[in-house]
Amino acid sequence: MDFDLTDDQRLLGDSVTRLLSAEYGFEQRKALLKTPTGWSEALWQRYAELGLLGLPIAEDHGGFGGGPVDVMLLMQAFGRHLVLEPYLATVVLGATALRLAGTDAQQGEILPEVAAGTMKLAFAHYERQARYDLTDILTTAKPKDGGFVLEGAKSVVLHGDCADRLIVSARTSGGRDDAGGLSLFLVDGNAPGLARRGYALRDGTRAAELSLSGVQVPREALLGEVDGALPTIQRVVEAGIAATSAEVIGTMEAMQAMTLDYLKTRQQFGKPIGDNQALQHRAAEMLVAMEQGRSMAMLATMSLEEEDAAERARSISMAKVGVGQAGRFVSQNAVQLHGGIGMTEEYAVGHFFRRVMVIEHLFGDTATHLDRLADQVA
Repeated sequence: MDFDLTDDQRLLGDSVTRLLSAEYGFEQRKALLKTPTGWSEALWQRYAELGLLGLPIAEDHGGFGGGPVDVMLLMQAFGRHLVLEPYLATVVLGATALRLAGTDAQQGEILPEVAAGTMKLAFAHYERQARYDLTDILTTAKPKDGGFVLEGAKSVVLHGDCADRLIVSARTSGGRDDAGGLSLFLVDGNAPGLARRGYALRDGTRAAELSLSGVQVPREALLGEVDGALPTIQRVVEAGIAATSAEVIGTMEAMQAMTLDYLKTRQQFGKPIGDNQALQHRAAEMLVAMEQGRSMAMLATMSLEEEDAAERARSISMAKVGVGQAGRFVSQNAVQLHGGIGMTEEYAVGHFFRRVMVIEHLFGDTATHLDRLADQVA
């Protein structure tokens, strides 16, 4: 398998790095966290101008026509700077659902707006009682007047507070845990009966709790086939895992660089603490863990194009576990090697640590995916 980047991919990485190095310093990010939205609309438009919002969207819909590797490179850069904008929710999750299940009319209406930065999406699937079970859905969609009426609630909807359109899963038939009977619907963010409560996650990124009470949608709002949404939901979640795995690699790169710099400059007993052989060994172990995680993130990215669903799910779970373990090891050691300063709000390493911990619990935590892999072996 060829892991060399193309010239276009190198150019993409360089241009994003230049933008974020100039516009996304640590103090700038802390200022964004204090704004009402928690992210920068101006930078969102810059992403659109650079073609980042249309990166995985087909050229026919105003996009770049890129693939999983392009998204991987972008998410690594985002991880190195702890980007707050709703890229994961809109471009990775929402646009993936549309590309997989949307009709030509739905794609033609929405994807060009996503690429232009004028429409934000959110993927509303998980519910409180479900934990990470993709089939445990209590939200219902019942036929009415040629359309559907949605009733239920969704939890931890990434950037659900600012989305113009929500892609909502609901049960159109079957029981609570049935694999069949799930459908996806496009719901306007201001639809009557839809209530949203936005909040900040532990790392500062935004999410929302949704309540749907008598939300009426037309038949045209159905995304894909009635009762047949589970394969699409699984692939959207897999795309999310691959993207966040790449983001963790970026955060580990940043923490590794910060830690090495600290070991070289922090003086104790008249010499840098990095002269201590035990700390040198710890830094080397961090590097090894980071590179192991990088390999697993690449596995997740490459697996997205695997046609065999079972093999794809297995590889994605392996990557989720590997990246989760590496991210936790590097994060904990980065904080520890910084000593007390690593625990302060004024220093960046703690913010990177929190982002890695939040990502570990998105789309199924490490323990959940270990259980899934064990079930396949048993």
